[in-house]
Parts: sequence; C-alpha cells; structure tokens
Amino acid sequence: MDKVFLLALLAALLLTGCSTAENVQKTKGSNKEKEQIVTEEKVAEQTPKSNESEPVNKSPEEDSVSEEAAQVTPQYRMKTDFSIENIKNPDEKIVLLTIDDAPDKNALEMAKTLKELNVKAIFFVNGHFLNTPEEGEVLKEIHRMGFPIGNHTYNHKTLKDLPVEQQRREIIDLNDKVEELIGERPRFFRAPFGMNTDYSMKLAAEEKMLVMNWTYGYDWEKEYQSKEALADIMVNTPLLRNGANLLMHDRKWTSEALRDIVNGLQNKGFKIVDPSLIETPVNQETAAH
Repeated sequence: MDKVFLLALLAALLLTGCSTAENVQKTKGSNKEKEQIVTEEKVAEQTPKSNESEPVNKSPEEDSVSEEAAQVTPQYRMKTDFSIENIKNPDEKIVLLTIDDAPDKNALEMAKTLKELNVKAIFFVNGHFLNTPEEGEVLKEIHRMGFPIGNHTYNHKTLKDLPVEQQRREIIDLNDKVEELIGERPRFFRAPFGMNTDYSMKLAAEEKMLVMNWTYGYDWEKEYQSKEALADIMVNTPLLRNGANLLMHDRKWTSEALRDIVNGLQNKGFKIVDPSLIETPVNQETAAH
C-alpha cells in the first residue's frame, strides 16, 4: 500500500515538473518572439522608405535663365537712333537706364539703389573687372538681383583700332567669361566709346546680341562730376524725350546721384523700362518659331 502511494506521489510530482518546465519554455519562447517583433519594428522604422513614388523636385539652378529670357514676349523695341519705344504704344513716356564700365567700385551699390527703387538697368561689363573671384561674385550678385548683363568688351579698347582677330577676342572672351559666372551669355552689346565696326556688328549678330548706343550721358564730363550737377543735368537736359536711352558709368558721383536721377525722371512722368522686356535677337527668334 505504501509502495503504491509513493509511486502515485512520484508520478504526480513528475507531471507537475514537466508542466512547469513546458510553461517556462513557452514563456521564454513568447518573450523571444516579442523581442523579435520589436527588433523588426525598429529596423523598419530606421530603414529609409523607397522614394520611387515621390516626385523629384528640380533645383532652381537646373532651370536655364537664358531660356526664361527667350520666352519673354517683348513689350519694347529699339529704334534706329538707339532710343526705346513701346511696341503697342509708341507715345508712352519711357526711358532706359544703362550703366557702363561695371563692375568696378560702385556697380554693386548702384544695383542696390535701383533695387530699392524697384527699377531696372542694363549693366554693361568689362572683362578686366572680372579677373578675380571677388569681382566675379559682385557680378553674380548684381545678376541675382535681376539686372541684365551686357557686353562692353574685355579691355575697353577702341575696336576700329584692332584687327578682327583681336576684336573677336574682346567680344567672345567676355561673353564666355560672363556665361561662366552667371550661366548665360549677354543679350546686349555696347562698343567702347560707341564706336562699332562692321565686324563687331556682324559678331554681335552671330552672338544674338542687340547692339546698343545711347541718347545722352554726362558723367564723364568734368563739370558734372558731382552728385548735384549730374542729377540736375540728367533730369533737366533738353535731350530728355520719350524713349531716351540714358548712359551712365560705374562712378562714385553717379552712384551718389542715381536715386535723385530716378526720382527726378519719375516725377516728370517717365517710366523706367525693364530691359528684359526689350526685343532682342534671342526673344525675337523664339517668337518667330
């Protein structure tokens, strides 16, 4: 009897032990599964999601500024006397501002003044003002502010005194330099001293630049090399008329007088033309297609 009781008790203990061990094993297995799930969730969170379905945004630099300029519908055109007129309203009171010999010491300040006044001008540049990285950065900043850049030759030499090979270098080398700096070639050309040659005119046409001179300018004359005198003559000269093409230079006194010049012209009812709206070989060619 005692033996039977002992055997039954031993069997019961063995069954309880097996059951406990099995439960422990199941609990351990369950914990491992939970750890595995948590680990997989963390990996999933840290793994970059595929962007195959996301749109790719192009940077602004990928858009060509010159292509944008080509798509502009011209509102103004240059006449044979180098004045500017509104294509649909030739009687509109307008003037064009241009600044030569940039970017020397004052061009950036002049650009900032014009930006504050919300008016535009063409900055005609020389290559000998673009020989250092710092000078190049000035040109880039002027262009970023929205001002068109024109070609005024590399070294500002009288073209008629140069052989055609050197004339070509004066014009093409500068176009190449400007394109290297701002990503587009100039759309306007002005020869030093306004002295074009048959070859420079031909080359400008090949480069799709509008050849431009001026109606009047005074800041190189000694009697107008002060803020007050220059501002007065630029606004009150008898040469001021509808479409006048105003010539100024990168000079200290011109920079100082610029705000008064713009205000004076506007007070007389003249609108300052945005050069990007002038008909050039680039946008004219696009319109023809």
